[in-house]
Amino acid sequence: MKQITTDICIIGAGSGGLSVAAGAAQMGARVVLFEAERMGGDCLNSGCVPSKAMLAAAKAAHQAGGNPAMGVTGAPPTVNFAAVKAHVADTIAAIAPHDSVERFTGLGVTVIEERARFIAPRRVRSDSVEVTAKFFVIATGSTAMVPPIPGLDSLPFHTNETIFGDLEKPDHLAIIGGGPIGVEMAQAHRRLGCRVTLIEAATILAKDEPEIRSILVTRLRDEGVEIIEGVGVTNVGGMAGEMTLTLEDGRRIEASHILVAAGRQPGIGDLGLEAAGIAVGRNGIITDARLRTSDRRVFAIGDVTGRPQFTHVAGYHAGIVIRNMLFRLPARIDDALTPWVTYTDPELAHVGLGETAAAAAWSPANIRTRSIPLTGNDRAVAERRTEGMVKLVIHRNGRILGATILAPQAGEMILAWSLAISTRRKIASMAGVIAPYPTFGDAGKRAAGAFFTATLFSRRTRAIVRWLLKL
Repeated sequence: MKQITTDICIIGAGSGGLSVAAGAAQMGARVVLFEAERMGGDCLNSGCVPSKAMLAAAKAAHQAGGNPAMGVTGAPPTVNFAAVKAHVADTIAAIAPHDSVERFTGLGVTVIEERARFIAPRRVRSDSVEVTAKFFVIATGSTAMVPPIPGLDSLPFHTNETIFGDLEKPDHLAIIGGGPIGVEMAQAHRRLGCRVTLIEAATILAKDEPEIRSILVTRLRDEGVEIIEGVGVTNVGGMAGEMTLTLEDGRRIEASHILVAAGRQPGIGDLGLEAAGIAVGRNGIITDARLRTSDRRVFAIGDVTGRPQFTHVAGYHAGIVIRNMLFRLPARIDDALTPWVTYTDPELAHVGLGETAAAAAWSPANIRTRSIPLTGNDRAVAERRTEGMVKLVIHRNGRILGATILAPQAGEMILAWSLAISTRRKIASMAGVIAPYPTFGDAGKRAAGAFFTATLFSRRTRAIVRWLLKL
């Protein structure tokens, strides 16, 4: 067996592992990278990239009908479902070279396409290689969680890891799980001509602000997505193409295809963590704020830590561990800065604290909220896209604590609020910014200005103005 001694050994070539590998290698570290499956991990192959490509195709189909209210009429789109999936595959193929073995080998990374597991605190082994390193980074991501529903395991069903490769158009797609993946795929398949039923045992998009979430749920229902909330699935039966889902309330849903989107679980199987003395908790590998595990020379990043499961979080984690490993800086994460976006149409974006979380952290008396519906935004009116809102959560001293936006391109709009929160800005800085007109982003400026409305137009202010005008 080949023996390698290196500076950094990374297990997992998803977005986080690749970011560490590229950064460390280009800064002069010797890096070994293990990946037993596909370079790029879930994001490239079965997550962010294919889902956004499919959503783009769905939007194109939706827009083909025109907008009669604007005097533009179209025709029902002709959807070639296999060609849509070819577009998804082409998108993955176009991005794949950036994450390829060849690129990383060219950067000086030793890439080993095998599964690695710890055999000691400073040593991992694969089928052909044993590696000893100064530092290790576990970046094995997560996998789809399949709920223990009786009958489900005896029938073919999809998760995000398989649905993008299926060229067959579902006649009726039943989706189990109302998180971002389930909601995005519900709208995408409905716009591509499929009947869709979305089933969530609790609440659709439960982590998002209730009043904004409800607007999006209404939009999905208006587009023809059947949404069932607060009712779980108790049994699945039938055969491929003719499956029956029985719900807790006795209802029976007939479906041709099933997508399970009921959450993710950390990819910690067969890593030999016990041999390295690495502690694992309910949600994944336990780390401190510097992303160190119970072995201080082993770091864990991304989904495997049980923290917010987003590609950009894994990239953020990569920067933290590089500063810790290469520069010995005590860099720490701040989960409060994590933005997220559900890429429906309109998009739902959030950063910072929601109203409930802010009240719990600071007490309700210290919290102010300001909401501006898009009905008052001139760009939204011009485009007839007024089914959205900007909601801000602000400390009474003016510090911005959180922002939620439902709007076309809300994922682009949230960046300004991410910067404001990360730099501890006060709401006056956003209220005073010059926003180009007409833009959807101007709704955020109006929401910021609304924080001062009561003071600016108060009786006291009016008295001061009248007095000053007499001078």
